[in-house]
Amino acid sequence: MTTRFPRISVITPSFNQAAFLERTILSVLEQHYPNLEYIVIDGGSTDGSVDVIRKYEKFLAYWISEPDRGQAHAINKGLKQATGEWVAWQNSDDIYYPGAFKEVALAANRYLKTDLIIGDVNLIDSQDGCLREMRYVRPTYNSVRAEGMVLTNQAAFWRRALHSRIGWMNESLHYGFDYEWFLRVLRETEHVKHLTGILGGLRMHAGTKTSMHPKRFEDEYCWIRDGHNVPLWKKRFYLARRMLLTLRDGHVSYVLRGMKRRALGARG
Repeated sequence: MTTRFPRISVITPSFNQAAFLERTILSVLEQHYPNLEYIVIDGGSTDGSVDVIRKYEKFLAYWISEPDRGQAHAINKGLKQATGEWVAWQNSDDIYYPGAFKEVALAANRYLKTDLIIGDVNLIDSQDGCLREMRYVRPTYNSVRAEGMVLTNQAAFWRRALHSRIGWMNESLHYGFDYEWFLRVLRETEHVKHLTGILGGLRMHAGTKTSMHPKRFEDEYCWIRDGHNVPLWKKRFYLARRMLLTLRDGHVSYVLRGMKRRALGARG
Protein backbone atom coordinates (compact mmCIF):
# COMPACT_ATOMS: atom_id res chain seq x y z
CA MET A 1 0.00 0.00 0.00
CA THR A 2 1.41 3.38 -1.05
CA THR A 3 1.61 5.98 1.71
CA ARG A 4 0.12 9.36 0.87
CA PHE A 5 2.26 12.24 2.04
CA PRO A 6 0.02 15.30 2.49
CA ARG A 7 1.83 18.60 2.14
CA ILE A 8 3.07 19.88 5.49
CA SER A 9 3.94 23.57 5.78
CA VAL A 10 6.24 24.48 8.66
CA ILE A 11 6.83 28.10 9.69
CA THR A 12 9.80 29.18 11.79
CA PRO A 13 9.50 32.67 13.29
CA SER A 14 13.02 33.92 13.91
CA PHE A 15 14.56 36.80 15.83
CA ASN A 16 18.13 36.89 17.12
CA GLN A 17 18.41 33.16 17.90
CA ALA A 18 21.46 32.44 15.73
CA ALA A 19 22.91 30.17 18.41
CA PHE A 20 20.07 27.67 17.91
CA LEU A 21 18.53 28.51 14.53
CA GLU A 22 20.65 26.12 12.45
CA ARG A 23 19.66 23.19 14.65
CA THR A 24 16.00 24.13 14.21
CA ILE A 25 16.35 24.34 10.43
CA LEU A 26 18.21 21.04 10.20
CA SER A 27 15.63 19.31 12.39
CA VAL A 28 13.04 20.25 9.76
CA LEU A 29 15.08 19.53 6.63
CA GLU A 30 16.50 16.25 7.94
CA GLN A 31 13.00 14.85 8.25
CA HIS A 32 13.50 14.10 4.54
CA TYR A 33 9.76 14.48 4.18
CA PRO A 34 8.84 14.28 0.47
CA ASN A 35 6.10 16.93 0.52
CA LEU A 36 7.49 19.67 2.76
CA GLU A 37 7.01 23.42 2.45
CA TYR A 38 9.37 25.24 4.81
CA ILE A 39 8.97 28.96 5.50
CA VAL A 40 11.21 31.15 7.69
CA ILE A 41 10.02 34.58 8.83
CA ASP A 42 12.81 36.60 10.42
CA GLY A 43 12.05 39.80 12.31
CA GLY A 44 15.15 41.72 11.24
CA SER A 45 17.77 39.85 13.25
CA THR A 46 21.17 41.46 13.82
CA ASP A 47 23.05 38.49 15.33
CA GLY A 48 23.93 36.46 12.24
CA SER A 49 20.60 34.67 11.91
CA VAL A 50 20.16 35.93 8.35
CA ASP A 51 23.49 34.33 7.36
CA VAL A 52 22.21 31.02 8.74
CA ILE A 53 18.96 31.35 6.77
CA ARG A 54 20.83 32.19 3.55
CA LYS A 55 22.94 29.05 4.02
CA TYR A 56 19.78 26.96 3.58
CA GLU A 57 17.67 29.23 1.39
CA LYS A 58 17.65 26.82 -1.56
CA PHE A 59 15.66 24.42 0.62
CA LEU A 60 13.13 27.04 1.68
CA ALA A 61 9.84 27.74 -0.06
CA TYR A 62 9.91 31.32 1.22
CA TRP A 63 11.85 33.48 3.64
CA ILE A 64 12.07 37.13 4.54
CA SER A 65 13.89 39.28 7.07
CA GLU A 66 12.16 42.50 8.06
CA PRO A 67 10.85 44.10 11.27
CA ASP A 68 7.56 42.67 12.52
CA ARG A 69 5.15 43.23 15.40
CA GLY A 70 6.15 40.17 17.38
CA GLN A 71 6.15 36.38 17.22
CA ALA A 72 2.42 35.96 16.57
CA HIS A 73 2.62 38.44 13.67
CA ALA A 74 5.60 36.55 12.21
CA ILE A 75 3.75 33.23 12.42
CA ASN A 76 0.68 34.75 10.77
CA LYS A 77 2.83 36.10 7.94
CA GLY A 78 4.17 32.60 7.37
CA LEU A 79 0.77 30.93 7.61
CA LYS A 80 -0.59 33.28 4.96
CA GLN A 81 2.20 32.13 2.62
CA ALA A 82 1.59 28.45 3.36
CA THR A 83 -0.14 26.11 0.92
CA GLY A 84 0.05 22.84 2.85
CA GLU A 85 -2.91 20.74 3.89
CA TRP A 86 -1.28 20.59 7.33
CA VAL A 87 0.60 23.40 9.03
CA ALA A 88 2.78 23.89 12.10
CA TRP A 89 5.28 26.31 13.52
CA GLN A 90 8.57 25.53 15.17
CA ASN A 91 10.33 28.21 17.18
CA SER A 92 13.86 29.16 16.18
CA ASP A 93 15.37 27.58 19.29
CA ASP A 94 13.33 24.34 19.31
CA ILE A 95 13.57 21.12 17.29
CA TYR A 96 11.70 18.21 15.75
CA TYR A 97 12.89 14.66 16.27
CA PRO A 98 13.60 12.35 13.30
CA GLY A 99 10.53 10.75 11.78
CA ALA A 100 8.05 13.21 13.30
CA PHE A 101 6.54 14.33 9.99
CA LYS A 102 6.04 10.79 8.71
CA GLU A 103 4.26 9.88 11.96
CA VAL A 104 1.96 12.85 11.40
CA ALA A 105 1.34 11.78 7.79
CA LEU A 106 0.45 8.24 8.87
CA ALA A 107 -2.00 9.59 11.45
CA ALA A 108 -3.53 12.02 8.95
CA ASN A 109 -4.10 9.17 6.50
CA ARG A 110 -5.59 6.88 9.13
CA TYR A 111 -7.78 9.37 11.00
CA LEU A 112 -9.36 11.26 8.13
CA LYS A 113 -11.59 13.53 10.22
CA THR A 114 -8.74 14.71 12.44
CA ASP A 115 -8.15 18.47 12.57
CA LEU A 116 -5.31 18.55 15.12
CA ILE A 117 -2.51 16.04 15.69
CA ILE A 118 -0.24 16.36 18.72
CA GLY A 119 2.64 14.35 20.13
CA ASP A 120 4.77 14.41 23.25
CA VAL A 121 7.87 16.57 23.73
CA ASN A 122 11.15 16.58 25.59
CA LEU A 123 12.33 19.57 27.55
CA ILE A 124 15.90 20.00 26.28
CA ASP A 125 18.95 22.03 27.30
CA SER A 126 21.18 24.24 25.17
CA GLN A 127 23.10 21.16 23.95
CA ASP A 128 19.91 19.22 22.98
CA GLY A 129 20.17 16.97 26.04
CA CYS A 130 16.87 15.78 27.50
CA LEU A 131 15.98 17.42 30.81
CA ARG A 132 12.54 15.89 31.18
CA GLU A 133 9.84 14.15 29.15
CA MET A 134 6.49 15.88 28.74
CA ARG A 135 3.85 13.19 28.23
CA TYR A 136 0.43 14.41 27.18
CA VAL A 137 -3.01 12.90 26.67
CA ARG A 138 -5.65 13.78 24.11
CA PRO A 139 -6.61 17.38 24.98
CA THR A 140 -10.11 18.83 25.03
CA TYR A 141 -11.28 22.41 25.38
CA ASN A 142 -12.31 21.78 28.98
CA SER A 143 -9.08 20.02 29.93
CA VAL A 144 -6.86 22.77 28.50
CA ARG A 145 -8.79 25.62 30.07
CA ALA A 146 -8.81 23.74 33.39
CA GLU A 147 -5.18 22.57 33.45
CA GLY A 148 -3.42 25.15 31.34
CA MET A 149 -0.90 24.46 28.62
CA VAL A 150 -1.00 20.66 28.35
CA LEU A 151 0.05 20.66 24.70
CA THR A 152 2.72 22.65 22.91
CA ASN A 153 3.45 23.80 19.38
CA GLN A 154 6.73 21.83 19.29
CA ALA A 155 4.69 18.70 18.52
CA ALA A 156 1.42 20.07 17.10
CA PHE A 157 0.13 20.01 13.51
CA TRP A 158 -3.29 21.14 12.30
CA ARG A 159 -5.29 21.48 9.12
CA ARG A 160 -4.70 24.82 7.42
CA ALA A 161 -8.45 24.98 6.75
CA LEU A 162 -8.98 25.68 10.46
CA HIS A 163 -7.82 29.26 9.91
CA SER A 164 -10.79 30.01 7.68
CA ARG A 165 -13.04 28.97 10.58
CA ILE A 166 -11.32 30.54 13.60
CA GLY A 167 -8.88 33.11 12.27
CA TRP A 168 -5.19 33.65 12.97
CA MET A 169 -2.89 33.99 15.98
CA ASN A 170 -3.87 36.87 18.27
CA GLU A 171 -1.20 39.49 17.54
CA SER A 172 -2.09 41.53 20.63
CA LEU A 173 -0.60 38.71 22.75
CA HIS A 174 3.16 38.18 23.04
CA TYR A 175 3.58 35.44 25.66
CA GLY A 176 0.39 33.37 25.65
CA PHE A 177 -0.80 33.55 22.05
CA ASP A 178 -0.12 29.83 21.60
CA TYR A 179 -2.30 28.95 24.60
CA GLU A 180 -5.09 31.23 23.37
CA TRP A 181 -4.82 29.73 19.88
CA PHE A 182 -5.11 26.12 21.07
CA LEU A 183 -8.09 27.03 23.24
CA ARG A 184 -9.85 28.40 20.15
CA VAL A 185 -8.94 25.31 18.14
CA LEU A 186 -10.26 22.94 20.80
CA ARG A 187 -13.44 24.97 21.25
CA GLU A 188 -14.03 24.63 17.49
CA THR A 189 -13.23 20.93 16.96
CA GLU A 190 -13.23 17.67 18.89
CA HIS A 191 -11.37 15.85 16.10
CA VAL A 192 -8.00 15.63 17.84
CA LYS A 193 -5.46 12.80 17.74
CA HIS A 194 -2.70 12.34 20.31
CA LEU A 195 0.32 10.29 19.22
CA THR A 196 2.13 8.58 22.10
CA GLY A 197 5.64 9.41 21.03
CA ILE A 198 8.21 12.20 21.35
CA LEU A 199 7.94 14.41 18.25
CA GLY A 200 9.62 17.63 19.35
CA GLY A 201 12.03 19.30 21.73
CA LEU A 202 11.23 22.43 23.76
CA ARG A 203 14.46 24.18 24.66
CA MET A 204 15.01 25.70 28.08
CA HIS A 205 17.66 28.44 28.18
CA ALA A 206 18.20 31.87 29.67
CA GLY A 207 17.25 33.72 26.49
CA THR A 208 13.63 32.54 26.20
CA LYS A 209 10.85 35.09 26.57
CA THR A 210 9.37 33.27 29.53
CA SER A 211 12.76 33.18 31.28
CA MET A 212 13.45 36.86 30.65
CA HIS A 213 9.95 38.17 31.44
CA PRO A 214 8.21 35.67 33.77
CA LYS A 215 5.82 38.25 35.26
CA ARG A 216 4.58 39.39 31.85
CA PHE A 217 4.07 35.76 30.84
CA GLU A 218 2.12 35.01 34.03
CA ASP A 219 -0.08 38.11 33.67
CA GLU A 220 -0.97 37.35 30.05
CA TYR A 221 -1.52 33.67 30.75
CA CYS A 222 -3.86 34.46 33.67
CA TRP A 223 -5.77 36.97 31.55
CA ILE A 224 -6.40 34.27 28.93
CA ARG A 225 -7.48 31.70 31.52
CA ASP A 226 -9.83 34.19 33.17
CA GLY A 227 -11.58 34.54 29.83
CA HIS A 228 -12.24 30.78 29.85
CA ASN A 229 -13.00 30.47 33.56
CA VAL A 230 -13.48 27.03 35.08
CA PRO A 231 -14.25 25.98 38.70
CA LEU A 232 -11.63 24.37 40.94
CA TRP A 233 -13.35 20.98 41.01
CA LYS A 234 -13.04 20.73 37.23
CA LYS A 235 -9.34 21.59 37.40
CA ARG A 236 -8.83 18.73 39.85
CA PHE A 237 -10.97 16.39 37.74
CA TYR A 238 -8.93 16.99 34.58
CA LEU A 239 -5.63 16.66 36.45
CA ALA A 240 -6.76 13.24 37.72
CA ARG A 241 -7.99 12.35 34.22
CA ARG A 242 -4.60 13.15 32.69
CA MET A 243 -2.78 11.06 35.29
CA LEU A 244 -5.06 8.06 34.72
CA LEU A 245 -4.76 8.25 30.93
CA THR A 246 -0.98 8.56 31.18
CA LEU A 247 -0.93 5.45 33.38
CA ARG A 248 -3.12 3.67 30.83
CA ASP A 249 -0.53 4.46 28.16
CA GLY A 250 2.10 2.69 30.25
CA HIS A 251 4.05 5.71 31.52
CA VAL A 252 3.99 4.77 35.22
CA SER A 253 7.43 6.20 36.02
CA TYR A 254 6.48 9.49 34.36
CA VAL A 255 3.40 9.86 36.61
CA LEU A 256 5.40 8.96 39.73
CA ARG A 257 8.07 11.55 38.88
CA GLY A 258 5.35 14.18 38.42
CA MET A 259 3.78 13.34 41.78
CA LYS A 260 7.19 13.63 43.43
CA ARG A 261 7.80 17.07 41.86
CA ARG A 262 4.40 18.32 43.05
CA ALA A 263 5.03 16.99 46.57
CA LEU A 264 8.43 18.68 46.76
CA GLY A 265 6.92 21.89 45.42
CA ALA A 266 4.20 21.83 48.08
CA ARG A 267 6.82 21.47 50.82
CA GLY A 268 8.77 24.43 49.45
